[in-house]
This record gives sequence, C-alpha cells and structure tokens, in this order.
Amino acid sequence: MTYEVKSLNEECGIFGIWGHEQAAEVTYYGLHSLQHRGQEGAGIVSNDERKLLRHRNTGLISEVFKRPSNLAKLTGKAAIGHVRYATAGTASINNIQPFLFDFSDGQIALAHNGNLTNAKSLRAELEKKGAIFASSSDTEILMHLIRRSPKETFIEQFKDALNQVKGGFAYLMMTEDKIYAALDPNGFRPLSIGQFANGSWVISSETCAFEVIGAKWVRDVKPGEIVIIDDSGLSFDQFTTDTQMAICSMEYIYFARPDSVIHGINVHTARKNLGKRLAQEAKIDADIVVGVPNSSLSAASGYAEESGLPYEMGLIKNQYIQRTFIQPTQELREQGVRMKLSAVSSVVKGKRVVMVDDSIVRGTTSRRIVNLLREAGASEVHVAIASPELKHPCFYGIDIQTKRELISANHSVEEVCEIIGADSLSFLSIDGLIESIGLESDAPNGGLCVAYFDGNYPTELYDYEEEYLRNLHQKVDFRTN
Repeated sequence: MTYEVKSLNEECGIFGIWGHEQAAEVTYYGLHSLQHRGQEGAGIVSNDERKLLRHRNTGLISEVFKRPSNLAKLTGKAAIGHVRYATAGTASINNIQPFLFDFSDGQIALAHNGNLTNAKSLRAELEKKGAIFASSSDTEILMHLIRRSPKETFIEQFKDALNQVKGGFAYLMMTEDKIYAALDPNGFRPLSIGQFANGSWVISSETCAFEVIGAKWVRDVKPGEIVIIDDSGLSFDQFTTDTQMAICSMEYIYFARPDSVIHGINVHTARKNLGKRLAQEAKIDADIVVGVPNSSLSAASGYAEESGLPYEMGLIKNQYIQRTFIQPTQELREQGVRMKLSAVSSVVKGKRVVMVDDSIVRGTTSRRIVNLLREAGASEVHVAIASPELKHPCFYGIDIQTKRELISANHSVEEVCEIIGADSLSFLSIDGLIESIGLESDAPNGGLCVAYFDGNYPTELYDYEEEYLRNLHQKVDFRTN
C-alpha cells in the first residue's frame, strides 16, 4: 500500500536581484545553488526597462536553461526566479513559477515558497466572485487578493492581501519598477538580503546563494516584514506587528544547505551540535560512526566527536540522484533509495555501526540503508536520528500532509526499530533539538517550529483543522506496507 500527497504543498527556493547588468545570469546561478530546495521545475522573470520577460519549464534549472538563448532573451537589470519542489499530480507547466500577470495597467511577476493553510477557502470565495485561476497553486491567490483590494495604493493593497493569507509564505514579487519581498508573521521559511559591491541588492531563500554569486549577506527578512527594492535602494515596511518567530526546525535538520546561515546560525554547526547532543542522549556500544550522505554528515561528525568513536565513510552517495524525500510517490522513493546509496564493505564489514541520519519520515530510506550495511557485512547496525520522532503533519510547506505518512506516528520506537531492521533505534529529544540549534529568541521553543514533533502548532490550521482532527487517531500499520 502506498500513499501519495493529495494537495499542493511546496518546499521551494526563491531568488531576486535588482540593479545588475546581468540580472538573469546572476539569478540562474543563485537558483542553481538553491536547487536542493526544488527539482521539478524552474523559471526566471527579468525586467528590461519596464517590460517583464519570462522563461520557465519543468526539470532542473540547468535543463530549463539548457539552450543559451533561453537565458540570453531575459535582458534587463532586475530579475526574480524560482525552483519548484515536486508534488504528486501537479507537474503541469502552469504551476511552474514565477507567475507572470499581464494587466491593463502593467505587469507583475510573483514567486512563493511555503504553503497557505487557508488557500482552499480563499480560492472558493474568490471563484464565487468570478475569479479565474490559471494554475492549481495557492500562490496565485495572493494576486487575486491584491487586485480585488479596495485600498488606494499598491503597497496598501499588498498589505491587505498579505493579512488575508495564512500559513507559511515567503513571497517575491516584481513590478515594472520595484521588487517586493514579504515573510509570514512566524517566519516559517528562511529569507535573506544580500548586496553586491556595486550596490545591487539580492534576496534569496538561503545565504549559500550569496557565496556563489559574490554578494555579501546583509540581514534576514523579519517575520511580518516587507522589503522594497528599487533604483533608490532598499526600504522596509510591515504588513503586521502581530508576529512570533517560529522558523521551521527542519530547515536546520534537513532542508537547508550546510553552508547557509539562518538567523545567525550556520546550518553545518547546528547539525554538528545535534549530533553531539544525540551522542550524549544515546550512548551506544559500537565500533564506528557512519553518516548518511549528504544532510546527515555534519550530525554524524558531531556524534563521532562527542562519543569518541571513529567516523568512517561507510556509505557513498551517487551525487547525480535526486533526494528521495522529495520524490512524489512511494514507488519513486523506493527506486531512488536503491539508486542513490552504496555501502563500503571494506569499511563496515565485521563492525558494529552507528548509522546517523537526520530523520525518519516513512521508514523507506532507513530500512534500505540498514539492509545495505548488513549486506556489506556490518555485524550490528544501530540507527541514531539527529531529530525527534516525526509524529505530526506539517501544513506550512513540508511534504507531510497526514499522520498516516509518518511511521513514528503509527508505531512505537521499538516497532519502528523492528520495521527498519536495526539493532537499536534512538531519537534526539525535543529539548535537545532546541538547545542544539540555539537561536537567540525568547519565542516559544527558542523561536523554532517543532509542531511535527509535539503537535503544538503555532497558528490556527484553518482549512486543515477538520481533516487533522478527523485523522488524529487513525493508524496505519507500516509492517504491511
């Protein structure tokens, strides 16, 4: 039995630049560094003297712009771009961003990272009033709200629309004379500001893009904030002051690149600290520590350092295989795991192995890797997870929509251990997670969203509330899957 994601839910990457002679080219390289955030499709919209030009398609950014002419036609000194995360049943090019809207009074481009929790009800209400949608993405809703706002100025219309959408969102919008960036009141998704030496301003989902293009980090966009960039420079506004930091903890655990910095915390350092804390909480009698490439290598090195066990490269990843967690169906995830990893027999044979991984979602990957290590001759395989048990869905932009997709929501630690075939299984505590990341915030949970671990959501769930409560006590036996 397999389960597919039934609704649009994206973990994407956005990038924008203003005031650069090669804006589209810089955006291409920026998106390339954000490719880990989405591999289904990509697009760029450039601004050439108040005319917006676009190219988008399905596939990786290098495939979308394989023909040099596709990038060369995107002339101008400003651009925004988007890499899209794959979901089931939504591969239409109509859902590839940035969206480009042509109105009688001008053009607007829009890109979005996150997921709106009231998208279904907003869309139904807008359609009743005559709105026509060109995609199935919740991103398009914002533009309808802007155009229907009774406010007099564009910035006030934008604020009005932002206060109507709920959930997790990082928006990038480009008009003929400005770029706007906006972050939801909880700051679920990361978004940062950078600058070139020539004064050009850059906005990116992650700071790793700044290093690639040669820009310097300036600061992070704050929850509830609007950033405005035009020829006069950078300015700031607020669409709400009712904010409370709740950055997605999975950014530090899994999604972000290790060389990125999110709210002052380097992702590699955070992951290494997670591994160290895990070693303190889960003392395992073993011979070597092996990390699961690539997002778990930092945690594995931390575990090895703290435990005093040698760190070995016992697993090798085919770097040309996409991440299995962001494959749209269980069947594709299974195939992806078979292709992406191999165990090094000469390293693990006869050894008691601590296999450090960042998380267990459905158990598919963990089960396969344990089998790989055993087939390579490991005498024992102890699985240590550098995050707490994933027991609850995420509604803010991660591809976990129901509890029946989560093995830990349906089985005890002992049962999960048996299902994946490990000799032992350990998870990091929630307190260990929060303290290891160490955000300097007086917000609950240290400024992190840990709802997928404890079920305490920092916002109302709106359209998801009824379904979440209805499925709260439903169980799936993963041993039969």
